Amino acid sequence: MDHKRRTALITGSGQMIGRGIALRLAEAGFNIILNGSKNADACEAVAEELTAFGVDTLIAMGNVGVKADTSQIIKAGIDKFGSIDVLVNNAAIRPHTAFLDVTDAEWDEVHDINLKGPLWMIRACLPGMIEKKWGRIINFTGMMAQKGYQGAAAVASSKHANWGLIKSLSDEFGQYGITANIISPGTFPGDDFDVETDERRKKLRDENPLRRLGLTTEIGGLIAYLCSEDGAFMNGQMLQINGGVVVQF
Repeated sequence: MDHKRRTALITGSGQMIGRGIALRLAEAGFNIILNGSKNADACEAVAEELTAFGVDTLIAMGNVGVKADTSQIIKAGIDKFGSIDVLVNNAAIRPHTAFLDVTDAEWDEVHDINLKGPLWMIRACLPGMIEKKWGRIINFTGMMAQKGYQGAAAVASSKHANWGLIKSLSDEFGQYGITANIISPGTFPGDDFDVETDERRKKLRDENPLRRLGLTTEIGGLIAYLCSEDGAFMNGQMLQINGGVVVQF
């Protein structure tokens, strides 16, 4: 694939899944906009890794849960590259708090980052995608939204709402060559830990039908497919990548 004239923005891309997505899309030829809310050094390190692929990069720091920050992130990307062709809304928070203990402020923070942030980012990117008649919007749901977990009501509701948002966007904007899909990942703790030394992760591994956890390269590969011409007919779908630990929705 040669997407050197196209640009991908991945929120929360200084580590773990976001980093893996950035590396895979850079390998596919996309220019990359990295984003983080606090750790600029981590984004700088990822940007250094991306130089191996010969693509242009930009670091646009900001909290996607703050509307003014999302405007600045998008403006920086458009000022440098002209448009944002692929938007991957990866940034999220997942606090665990008993439902009766969640304050209104805590509930709002989860929904601001997990739901309103993607909404604001999508709104800002869509005009350019419509003009070019090409775009890819990728959001994330998760097993908390699919199954429901104690202490995760705020996260589950925010992630389930993302699912509904993507369904509507896929129908409304497909006519412009824009696809909108959502991914539900399993456990992707990163590539740099020894699962044998962590009892919780070992338990998660042993409970998975594949007897392992996910690799960020695998989720990056799925997103690269969605952004390729081979994936152009994939629209409005919820794609699970979890090793089979959840097989229904």
